[in-house]
Amino acid sequence: MRNKKIHEQTDNSPVKFNMGHDNMGQCSNGIAPLELSRPESAQGSMASKAAKFGVLTTLLFSLTACLVPGSNIDPDIYEADSGSNWFEVNRGTWFPSLRGDDADMEEEALDEETLRESIDIVPITSSVIANQSQSQSVIPAAMPQSLQDEIANYEYHVGKGDMLHITVYDHPELTNPSGSNNNNIQNSGIIVEADGTIFYPYIGKVQVAGRTTNEIREAIANPLAEFIATPQVNVRVIGFNAERAYVTGQVSNPGPQPINDIPMTVLDAISRAGGLADGANWHEVLLSRNGEETRLSVYEMLNNGRLGQNMLLQHGDVLHVPDLGQQKVFVLGELNRVNTLPMGNIRMSLTEALTRSGGLNQVTSNAEGIFVIRQTEEPSDKLATVYQLNVRNAVAFAVGTQFMLEPSDIVYVTTAPVTRWNRVISQIIPSLNALITADRVNQL
Repeated sequence: MRNKKIHEQTDNSPVKFNMGHDNMGQCSNGIAPLELSRPESAQGSMASKAAKFGVLTTLLFSLTACLVPGSNIDPDIYEADSGSNWFEVNRGTWFPSLRGDDADMEEEALDEETLRESIDIVPITSSVIANQSQSQSVIPAAMPQSLQDEIANYEYHVGKGDMLHITVYDHPELTNPSGSNNNNIQNSGIIVEADGTIFYPYIGKVQVAGRTTNEIREAIANPLAEFIATPQVNVRVIGFNAERAYVTGQVSNPGPQPINDIPMTVLDAISRAGGLADGANWHEVLLSRNGEETRLSVYEMLNNGRLGQNMLLQHGDVLHVPDLGQQKVFVLGELNRVNTLPMGNIRMSLTEALTRSGGLNQVTSNAEGIFVIRQTEEPSDKLATVYQLNVRNAVAFAVGTQFMLEPSDIVYVTTAPVTRWNRVISQIIPSLNALITADRVNQL
């Protein structure tokens, strides 16, 4: 308080506690200055202690009244003295002296105005939950017909480095041109050369790269018919070395996965790599193809059956499973336990997040002030969207079970007004204790 003074006089002079203020700072309780005469004898000690207790009590109530924001301000007197309104002069600030010079005040006011324009506040209602459900259903539930046809018609095309096994029935000398009696199929295999050809007895070089096994079989059987009557030829790929996709990140066995004659989808590739690791982010798996990235949700595929993103992998694809990173929800404020909740392989509602954090603090929390702060995506001109849930009626928790949180959301529970007031009082009490202690020391 600006003009609070404590005057100490001589032994027999009155002790004054002046709690008065000027016109702008007059306390609303109208307490007048108090005077207390020092006791002149030991017999008056009890009266003196009672009087001092009354002074301290009055001081407490005076501070209490003055600490209520604006209770020490008479707007009419201030307007009459300055010719303007308090809030117009001080830009709505109760204590302008704490704000710095005019430049700082203007800069902070500009920042606050910009912040207000950059944030949307949206109450959590049934319509908000309905819009959220629609946005989450963008991923197609069923596998598209085009993807089904691609898998059904899939055929492997032989490439450089592949190993072929060619069988000519009733002619073992052509099945195993090396003449070895070893039945190991690998020893009788023919590797596709760098130019995409193989050499076969009687017919010489045969172009096989880019062809299916059926096409290669015809390319060998037709010219071989000049030397063998109605040759029966079979061609198989026994070593798939030409094409591969790469699975990296949070899987049990990251590395290249060969593409063979069995179509390999995203889920197939993850399964071949040993499955997802404990710290995997199921929601933001990245597929890189020809310089372009596609974001996939393995969580939606495995938990909600939305196989529309279960794409067929091609040669050179890179499938990256990131770690949890920012796949967390931060729960702060007046809760029984401040918490950070991972969301790598789950989705959780607002009510579930509050429950996992021990629930609202029944003493200090404000049931009207449960907020979810969510950053907006880049196309939007807003910095964030703040969703508000009012649970003064416990039925509102049922609405919270349907409001699904997203990674990096911040859940914040505000403080009840009475709790803020009690915290102010708790800061005053040490000062009062110091005054009482000083008074007792003076009595020694």
